[in-house]
Amino acid sequence: MQATSLRKGENARLSKASVALAVSVQGLAVDVSALLLGTDGRVRSDDDLVFYNHPAQDGVSVSGPVVTADLGRVPAGVDRVVVVVSADPLQPGAVFTRAPLLSVTQPGTPAMSFAAPDFTSGETVVVLAELYRRDGGWKIRAVGQGYASGLAGLATDYGVDVEPEPAPTPAPPRSEGRRNPAAAGPEVDLSKVERLAPGLLSPARQAGKALVDRDIANRRAAVYLILDHDRHMEELYESFAVQAFAERVLALSATLDDDGTVPVIFSSGGEPFLEEIRLDNHRGRIGRLHTQVDWGWGNVADAMRRAVGHYQESGAADPAFVVTQVGDEPWDKSEVRSLLQNTASLGVFWLFVGFGRGKLAFYKNLNASASATFTNVAFYDASKNPGSVPDERFYAGLVDAFAVWLRG
Repeated sequence: MQATSLRKGENARLSKASVALAVSVQGLAVDVSALLLGTDGRVRSDDDLVFYNHPAQDGVSVSGPVVTADLGRVPAGVDRVVVVVSADPLQPGAVFTRAPLLSVTQPGTPAMSFAAPDFTSGETVVVLAELYRRDGGWKIRAVGQGYASGLAGLATDYGVDVEPEPAPTPAPPRSEGRRNPAAAGPEVDLSKVERLAPGLLSPARQAGKALVDRDIANRRAAVYLILDHDRHMEELYESFAVQAFAERVLALSATLDDDGTVPVIFSSGGEPFLEEIRLDNHRGRIGRLHTQVDWGWGNVADAMRRAVGHYQESGAADPAFVVTQVGDEPWDKSEVRSLLQNTASLGVFWLFVGFGRGKLAFYKNLNASASATFTNVAFYDASKNPGSVPDERFYAGLVDAFAVWLRG
């Protein structure tokens, strides 16, 4: 049987038999562990961290570089099993540079493999893959997300208390040669991100730098997120792309809106579904929420009205920055135009972010005509795979037009 190679974000179905996940990394001593997570994306107790000092829990075991999950024995309260590989903390200064390789085997089925991308930002921990329940069975998703904040940072995200790691040898300071010190504003305070969601610290720093570079680091805004829930977006939800996008918007919000919460509105054929994603619950949050929403032909105008209503009811004094992800043309273009015109005086800025496989000419051309210019609207094309856009370029695309509007 020919082995299957997974790419980052891809998933595959598993049988209900035992599955073995073997990790190998060249040139670096590592520890392999697993986390058993409930539907809230957090461990039920500290016992749900399975590692060399606690090698088995509820059908999941760790032996050296191999995680074994007997899927039939995993309790119903466990929604996901996350496979983690971390640099040996007894090697001060050790970080990932080469891609970890994961080999997945089940009896009677073709083997699978996943090579995570190489890492360049001092990552010491990598979430390599996750097993998760779907439609009465189990699937595996290739994740490949690195953390520069160590095992303690990752464990904080998932609700585990761990002993502090040995302090690493300080790395030399990064060169600031590309920044003009005279033009730089104050640093953005990220202590709340570091405490509640250390895995978002790196993108939050890039978001903060984008604000500093555009001289709006001291400004505040209520950040909203609208997500397209049309049927053609299903693959992007399934592949973790929408979750990753929402996390990057949350990281931006942490630099603009200090409550650490982003209202999320799903645009589908029915009543817009409003929830929230927070620094303390973001892991897997979009995947869990979107299963409560029917697929449809997204009514973006209704979702926009819901965002404006929530903003007005909140009594917020700061402007609203509504990041609206769109995957295709709206079905009622005149209604969207009317909403944009009517909100221009309300302190609401709309950023339409395009990714997906649909046509987006309407959003791209909103300001193409001088007679139909919307001062509170911009469009950013994040490509079909926004996860491939580097943080620096991604946040420039998000805040460029917003900064001009805010300063005006």
